[in-house]
Amino acid sequence: MTDTADSRPPLVVVFGGRSEIGLEVATRLAPGAVVLLAARRSNELATEVSAVRAAGAVAVQVREFDADDLGSHGPLVDSIVADHGPVDTAVLAFGILGDQALAEKDPAHAAAIVHTDFVAQVSLLTVLAATMRGAGAGAIVAFTSVAGVRVRRANYVYGSAKAGLDGFCSGLADALHGSGVHLLVVRPGFVIGRMTEGMAPAPLSSTPGQVADATVRALRKGRARVWVPAPLAVLAAAFRMTPRFVWRRLPR
Repeated sequence: MTDTADSRPPLVVVFGGRSEIGLEVATRLAPGAVVLLAARRSNELATEVSAVRAAGAVAVQVREFDADDLGSHGPLVDSIVADHGPVDTAVLAFGILGDQALAEKDPAHAAAIVHTDFVAQVSLLTVLAATMRGAGAGAIVAFTSVAGVRVRRANYVYGSAKAGLDGFCSGLADALHGSGVHLLVVRPGFVIGRMTEGMAPAPLSSTPGQVADATVRALRKGRARVWVPAPLAVLAAAFRMTPRFVWRRLPR
């Protein structure tokens, strides 16, 4: 989180305020901060607001946010800045897993996964980067995935969206170098939570709380990327060297 030049409390905005990981990150960044949770059905965020307030936030605000409505991204960020001042930390915590089997038959569903997990992320990242560049400071957190390191047959639609997002973030981080804006890319493995309910946990799985702990530590250290858990970095290197005839048979 960046220091502010005046006495106002830092502003933390979580885009995807209903997300388990996003909420866990928000509670860790809450002490002494103003936290804004942006999500669909923002009038139904009472539980999330209470959790962030109990974690020590100076104030908790909500905003209506539909990630898939690309045209709303710029006006939303502008209105947040107009009402609260520069964004100190922005967390992009929205996304969908989708149904791989359906996506292989239904092009609209395949496109919907890629739209939310890649196109919408690119749109909001671009808006935030431009806005924060203008302020000369700020931190952005984006979540990619180990699924994007080498896309697997079992989840190639979701994986390809994450691969694209990871590549975009890599280039954006370089473009932001020297601007005062810091981009942190978080690459989790299998996360045990609502999105993966009913699925058997993969090796090196983590919880939303563990992902949030690693994210906040990396953010405070000014790191550019973090794997969660850390041994995934080694596993990812092995993924790249696995023969294709073996790779295509992996379950996920």
